[in-house]
Amino acid sequence: MTSDTSGPQLPERARVVVVGGGVIGTSIAYHLAQAGCADVVLLERDKLTSGTTWHAAGLMVTFGSMSETSTEMRKYTRDLYARLEAETGLATGLKQVGFVQVATDADRLEEYRRVSAFNRLCGIDVHEVSPAEVKGLFPLANVDDVLAGFYVAEDGRANPVDVTMSLAKGARLRGVRIIENVPATGFLKQGNTVTGVRTPYGDIKAEFVVNCAGMWARQLGEKAGVSIPLQAAEHYYLITEPIDGMHGDLPVLEDPSSYGYFREEGAGLMIGLFEALCAPWKVEGVPDTFSFGELPPDWDRMAPYLEKAMARIPISTEVGVRKFFCGPESFTPDLAPILGEAPELKNYFVAAGLNSIGILTGGGIGRAMAHWILNGRPDIDVTGMNIDRLHTYQANPAYRATRTVESLGMVYAPHYPGKSMETARDAKLSPIHERLRAERGYFKDVSGWESPDWYAPEGVAPKVEKLSWGRQNWFGYWAAEHRAAREGVILMDMSFMAKFLVQGRDAGTALERLSANRVDGEPGMITYTQWLNEGGTLEADLTVTKLADDRFWVVASDTAHRHVETRMRRHFEATGAHAFATDVTGAYAQINIQGPRSRELLAAVTTADMSNEAFAFRTAREIDLGFARALCIRITYLGELGYELYIPAEQAVHAYDRLVAAGRPLGLRHAGLKALSSLRMEKGYRDYGHDIDNTDSVLEAGLGFAVALDKPGGFIGRDAVLAKKAEGPLRRRLLQILVTDPDAMMFHAEVVRRDGVPVGYIRAASYGHTLGGAVGLAMIDAGDVPLDQGWIDAGTWTVEVAERTYPATAALRPLYDPKNERVRM
Repeated sequence: MTSDTSGPQLPERARVVVVGGGVIGTSIAYHLAQAGCADVVLLERDKLTSGTTWHAAGLMVTFGSMSETSTEMRKYTRDLYARLEAETGLATGLKQVGFVQVATDADRLEEYRRVSAFNRLCGIDVHEVSPAEVKGLFPLANVDDVLAGFYVAEDGRANPVDVTMSLAKGARLRGVRIIENVPATGFLKQGNTVTGVRTPYGDIKAEFVVNCAGMWARQLGEKAGVSIPLQAAEHYYLITEPIDGMHGDLPVLEDPSSYGYFREEGAGLMIGLFEALCAPWKVEGVPDTFSFGELPPDWDRMAPYLEKAMARIPISTEVGVRKFFCGPESFTPDLAPILGEAPELKNYFVAAGLNSIGILTGGGIGRAMAHWILNGRPDIDVTGMNIDRLHTYQANPAYRATRTVESLGMVYAPHYPGKSMETARDAKLSPIHERLRAERGYFKDVSGWESPDWYAPEGVAPKVEKLSWGRQNWFGYWAAEHRAAREGVILMDMSFMAKFLVQGRDAGTALERLSANRVDGEPGMITYTQWLNEGGTLEADLTVTKLADDRFWVVASDTAHRHVETRMRRHFEATGAHAFATDVTGAYAQINIQGPRSRELLAAVTTADMSNEAFAFRTAREIDLGFARALCIRITYLGELGYELYIPAEQAVHAYDRLVAAGRPLGLRHAGLKALSSLRMEKGYRDYGHDIDNTDSVLEAGLGFAVALDKPGGFIGRDAVLAKKAEGPLRRRLLQILVTDPDAMMFHAEVVRRDGVPVGYIRAASYGHTLGGAVGLAMIDAGDVPLDQGWIDAGTWTVEVAERTYPATAALRPLYDPKNERVRM
């Protein structure tokens, strides 16, 4: 114990110290103890719930997410709140009065029908109801413009303070120590590992620290050298005076098109708002002393939003306003939570940035984080929530002040497929950006990079005329780029890819241990490989090129950038390897030349022998490009003969100009990310974080061909892969799914059926312009029988798209060029 008697007596050590006493912190402490780890201390700088939790609206809604992870978190949370009172004696205020979301235009109806189909697959009993039925459920609502409602009877509301207190009591009953009025003022570190927490009353040594400080999490992270890009923003709700006909058994009503949600509060109406453009609060830093605080509401700014929302419940304009509340909540750059172990500091975990879904996912997040901490890896797909998806510049004040204006508004914005964030743009530019702009590229945000999604033809401005779930104005431009890759030659800027130069005498040995495939062979060869964890599931999907015995080139996707970098560097450190990874992403442009005429194009700009005999598939070699030098690798992610060119940034424009000039006689076409998606999807190429994730075994993902089980020394996860093989034929596998009706459009989460029985959902999809229909990848569960081609062929396959059922075909092998003849031509 500490000797300071002027304040609370703190333990000298604990296995886990949780910082923050809101719903997330108490849930993590509760679940740690439930999992058998009672040696936990939770520190709260003031009183439990004093940050954001106390003023949360308390919606408990399972409907609405097209993420399996988030949906399962919501279901678990609702079930937890329903049973906590019996365990702790403290009610959570859960009232399963039902939830209704209304659609008032065709696009939202399409979106909610897609969401509903997926949610039903996940076990949520959602029903589409008529406007009259919406009126019956919520009689005070105006339904004149409503096309349909989506109703979940088991959803409703909870009391955020009661939930938190019940979780806290459950944690205490299992031995957790919760200490209020003790702020964390700093952290103890040994090398790159956290070892404890500093407080005004002494230090607590710890094996793990969890930052659950809500809107203070970024500032607290800075004390540990950890970047946590989140920002507090004003969040509003209004409570009316009592209204006749308003009672506690009415369901929660949500109308995103009117910016509002509605529920009973003290016989009056609560109208919660998510305005299109919000106001960030205290960009310079949230005061440490801010507790149970309110902000002065901006009536003038919010008046148009209030007017729109109140029109949904007309009587709300005829009664008095009891309270117009404004309080801060934290939001993240991409509107996804920030969870996981910090890349900068081992054993320092973060659970913050909940974007107004802290109450309705709090139980699920607590369970997931406890498992992650105690077992060393998560048991759910966290690729879209992991803190390492974000970059340090996103915590800059200017970035936060700019992006947050948009991110809160995205809560209720239509979630069109492929929609890109519009604020805080031009943060990262390819060396050839201005050349691509001159070619009429339509740019989107790709992990902060500006990258063309598609190109407009000459004389046409690159703009989206109207976002939709169907074919948009650029569909034909995209199709032409796709065909050019299949029939001619394209140029594609891929400079956003994460690139690392790995050097040192042990570089080959260290990378060989990380990689499931053989990567330390002959110099001048590229190898496609996965990195696995000890459980044999995926951690990365990338390429390793051996340049020399002590020099390697590692390339991963943009979203896996910091994940790959952290895993690599921690492995080198843990093994004592003489190996060093340098992030060279911005130092090199990546220009991909792909298509049947790509060899012809390169041969016109280099003196190197590009013949198939001299430059075979998987060859890597430095070549000349005019006055520039480039690392040229013969590899493809599109399914055609092709090459990746890595060119020093200072020579990239020169090399680009040479390529374009030589390509004109060959019909060279620029191609964007839409073509990248459709071409790779026809070929069934995987994309980590989209159609494969950390829960998938490498065998189930169909990547066993890239695993060298017999290589000397093995690799991380080898024993688990062998055990999986020993179980016998796989019963769960990633399949390619093609909808045979050319009019259907798939994007994500469409339900796949075999003989009318749901067997999975589309994880990622595009339109296959060569195959003639929408094509995607789906993890399919065959139940208790082997999933082989015979089982596939014996069934009738369909896909549900917005409540319409389309015939489909399923395949284990790529539907396009299954023998890989075109990539080796």
